[in-house]
Amino acid sequence: MGNTSDQSETRRGTDRGPIASLTRLDRAVWIVLAAGLVLLFFVLMQRISLAEALIGGFAIAAFAFFLPRSRTIAGGESAAIRSVSALADPIVESVADAMQAPTVLLDRKSNVVHRNPAAIQTFPQLGSGVPLTYTFRQPALLEALARARRDAEPQVVELQQGAPGPVWYAVSITPFSPPGLPPDDAQRYLVSFTNMTEQRRTETMRVDFVANASHELRTPLTSVVGFIDTLLGPAAEDPEARKKFLGIMRVQAERMSNLIEDLMSLSRIEMRQHVRPTGSADLRPLLQTVVEGLHNQISESGIDLRLELDKGDTRITGDQDELYEVFENLLDNAVKYGASGGRVDLTLRAVDDTPGFAFQVTVQDYGEGIEPEHVPRLTERFYRVDAESSRKKKGTGLGLAIVKHIVSRHRGQLAIRSAPGEGMRVDVLLPR
Repeated sequence: MGNTSDQSETRRGTDRGPIASLTRLDRAVWIVLAAGLVLLFFVLMQRISLAEALIGGFAIAAFAFFLPRSRTIAGGESAAIRSVSALADPIVESVADAMQAPTVLLDRKSNVVHRNPAAIQTFPQLGSGVPLTYTFRQPALLEALARARRDAEPQVVELQQGAPGPVWYAVSITPFSPPGLPPDDAQRYLVSFTNMTEQRRTETMRVDFVANASHELRTPLTSVVGFIDTLLGPAAEDPEARKKFLGIMRVQAERMSNLIEDLMSLSRIEMRQHVRPTGSADLRPLLQTVVEGLHNQISESGIDLRLELDKGDTRITGDQDELYEVFENLLDNAVKYGASGGRVDLTLRAVDDTPGFAFQVTVQDYGEGIEPEHVPRLTERFYRVDAESSRKKKGTGLGLAIVKHIVSRHRGQLAIRSAPGEGMRVDVLLPR
């Protein structure tokens, strides 16, 4: 039965030969006839000479009869192999196209043979048929490709692109061999780019946060320890020195306490960052309560506080305590850093010209102001324009970071404007 099957298969393969040849012959004849008619038309129109027409006809006939035959000389199976070799395995292409991460297929020479839609959008400069390394020239990627080619094992390497901003990718290189390819041309590579930028930035922020928090705590703690040693030693019997040093220690302890409270507050807010508040808050009485809480500080600074609060319905969906913290921070900053202007304005008004928002709260001081280049960084943790001045005024460097997170949680918008000599204006837009 096996021999019969083989013979039958052989006959079918033999039978296909003449049929395929006749098909090619018929196609070639039709090409020559069509070309002959066109050339005859040009001869009759005196566009070309008879000799030129004969030469052209002979060339077309040679192309029609011999070129197709040379293309199919190895049969359909060889053509299929070349098709896969030139492009890629269609199944692998489909898998690559279904991936959300930018993914490309490479041939054995690391030339790009297929790009999925995400790769086309992310790397428009990455062309098909050219080596991947023309676009990505990092040595680490070259080494990973070399290892994948040598060991035929998956490789993972980190890649950084510098324009227009730093972007990090985890590049996975997976060798595979599509079926039907000759052994010397069987290797292909699936290269996937996973964007790690957000993770890297988060890690950087975490490291910076720990370093800054440690520094902010270390300074007052060192001061307290030093004064304790002094009180236990040389100043042990000096009442005046003891009283002075204990006062300084209290200030430093308050500074550490404030910092820890702000850190805990920021941590709590971040844990609920993506959960919108469901409670109710009335902005007008809330702002009046904030002013009353800072009454002593405002009086001691000699600030003229001007209130302008909307008389209508100012209730919104929000967390009363968190919003109190927002406006207490903003008013406290205005009094601390804008005292030289002698005046602070606190206004609440309904807005109908900003889609998505119902109210705007503005805190405006008329102090020294800051350079515009500092403004975008004011909401960064521990960022200070003047670190020494901020510490003297008991600032932790976390106030505006807390404000930003709370406003974001309430689906609001925070805008800060400042210029030297013009004070600072902070607008908080909130939906109802």
